[in-house]
Formats: sequence, C-alpha cells, structure tokens
Amino acid sequence: MHIITRKLVTSNDSKIVMLVADGLGGLPLGPGGRTELETARTPNLDQLARRGVQGGSIPVKPGISPGSGPGHLALFGYDPLQYVIGRGALEATGIGFALQPGDVAVRCNFCTLDREGNISDRRAGRIASEQSAALVDRLRAVRVAGVEVFVEPVREHRFVVVFRGPGLGDNVLDTDPQVTGAPPLAPVAADPASRRTAEVAARFVEQAARLLADQPHANGLTLRGFAERPALPSYQEVYGLRAAAIAVYPMYKGLARLVGMEIVGDAHTLDEQVDVLEGCYDQFDFFFLHFKYTDSTGEDGAFDAKVERIEQFDACLPRVTALEPTVLIVTGDHSTPSFLRSHSWHPVPTLLVSDCCRPDGNNEFSERASIRGGLGQFEARYLMLLALANARRLGKYGA
Repeated sequence: MHIITRKLVTSNDSKIVMLVADGLGGLPLGPGGRTELETARTPNLDQLARRGVQGGSIPVKPGISPGSGPGHLALFGYDPLQYVIGRGALEATGIGFALQPGDVAVRCNFCTLDREGNISDRRAGRIASEQSAALVDRLRAVRVAGVEVFVEPVREHRFVVVFRGPGLGDNVLDTDPQVTGAPPLAPVAADPASRRTAEVAARFVEQAARLLADQPHANGLTLRGFAERPALPSYQEVYGLRAAAIAVYPMYKGLARLVGMEIVGDAHTLDEQVDVLEGCYDQFDFFFLHFKYTDSTGEDGAFDAKVERIEQFDACLPRVTALEPTVLIVTGDHSTPSFLRSHSWHPVPTLLVSDCCRPDGNNEFSERASIRGGLGQFEARYLMLLALANARRLGKYGA
C-alpha cells in the first residue's frame, strides 16, 4: 500500500487532525442497554456527526483483539500484521531511551503478590509515578553477568528494562498471566536465539523480587513485550506529511516517534494537549492527539467513569474545531468495553469530517450510528488513505 501512496501523494496547505480516544468502543452492561459512548452526553461529537461520515474501523482483522501498538499502527496506515512492534520498544522509545542494535527492551509492571506468591493486583494499585520511580532506582542495583541492564521509570506502575549484550533475541513470552490469583509466569524463550534473553530475564526477576520484598503493594513485577527496535518508513517518506504527536503517556510517544512524528509539548492533561495543538498548528500538516483515560477506565470495569471521560473528551472539541482543520478524525485504537474489562475485537466508532466527505445522515456519534454509517466497516489501516483523499493530498491512480 505504501508503494502506491508514495506515487500518489501531493502537497498542499491542508491540515489533518486525528483525535484518538484510546479504547473508545464499548458495550452495554446488559441486553438492550447503551454503551459508554451512547450513555455519555456528547453534544459536540453529535454536532460533528451531522457534518461527517462514520463507520466502524477494524484494527487488525475481524475477531482479533489488538494491543495498543497494533491498534495505533493501523490508524497510522501501517499494516499491523506486516510491521510488528513489541511493547518494550514502544515504551523505551517513548521515554527517549536510545535503543541500540541488538538491545532487547521489556515493558514491565509492578504488581502486588499475596503471601502465596499469587498476583492480587496486576498494576499494584496504579501506584504514584513518584513512588514507582523510587523503586526503579532500587532495581538499578540488579547485576547480570555479561549483560548491561538499564531500568527506567515510565508512569505509575509501568517501567522499562533494557538488556544489552551479545546473543540476545526478543522472542520471549510475557510473564504476566493476565489474571489475578495466579503467580507470575517464568520467562520462556520461544526460539533458540532467545534462550539467553530468557535466562537474563529470570536472573533479573529473581534479584528484583528480593529488592521489592518489603513493599506493601509493589512487591512483584511482570515482564511484557520483549522487543528490539523495528525499522519503519516515516510519515514524511510515505505521506509527505510533517507530523506532530501530542501525547501524555510514553508508549504512545514512542510509537509516534518510531513512525517519524515529532513529539511536541509536555502536556499532562487534555486541556494542556489542546494548548499544544493550538501553539504548533502552523508548523505541521498532521496532528495525532492521544487521550488515554477512555481505555484505563474500561480496563478497570468502571462504566460510569468511562462515560465521564468520554464527556471530558467531548468538551475539548470546540477548541479543536475552532482551528478549522481540513480533515478531522475522531476514533480509537481499539474497543475496551467496561463489560469485558479488556481490549476487544469490536469495530471502533470512527468519524471523519471534511468539506468534501459524504455525510451519512447520522445525528449522533455512537456504536449504533457507526454501524449505519457511510464508511461501513473497514480495516483501520486504510483510514490514512481516507484522510489524505479528503485533504486532497492524493492524485489519481492510473490513466
């Protein structure tokens, strides 16, 4: 697809804004009920729905529940089955860690273990970032023969470990069992080239357990997303766009950086993110603005809290629309229904507004409306093509 895109891309002064409410899609809590998006008061989204066209985007393939990495890659127009990025590389790049060839980065969670060694809280109560950073500093005392070990804080219960040394592969299975009431799994290599990495990871976990033993909540850890840095073509190469990323969480900054976006601002709230958007609007062609909390509330099973976060997201829209972007997209990287407390396979409500889109007659932005929408159900990796076309940045294909 990128081969064709490179040939068709043209330049103009259009602006494309992509607002991503992480985990946006949901489910009703019972038959006949409303989803979180349908329950929320969203006057601004509904007004945009009357001007635009919507549909349901499929992040990977029907029935596949994606992680945040594949979900965002698809939104950015990269086939998530062709370009596979491990969570560790995303987190490390997101905090600005310079991964070298052969490095293996791992996304880690502090967790709470009970007296039997079983996980009672997979996120250690989402401990404060300051507390997490202090524990990360403690873990820097870990030493593994023949390997350099870097431990860096991320946010709340998340941190990154990078192993650097000869003979390390990144095909190691996660140690998070994804449930409570079970112990963390042992690091297991999925191929011979990664056996050394699994051994190093096991040594790290063993020493870390002793260093964390006195903690009331963060007394354990899990390892996820063993990954080397991937090679991806940039937004400038593929789309001819100067692209900016405005995100709070490091992982999303990392993914944006890997596709050649410039990380702008140092925002900590949604309002501050919009401040950054307004401040850099003349400098870029494409803007990715990421809002995390529609996902985390869904993962917590907090239906009402997710409704509130959607309403918060809706409230920022007048400031965005006041900029009069040529193309405005509202979507999510995947669905995270509170009912399931996890990412799901359900198509994500997606709305596109431009002066040359074909409005579909919907009066609200919701799951039900997206099913009836003019975009239908489509693979998310084609969303950037639609954005470029509506921005009149794609030439004609063929004679």
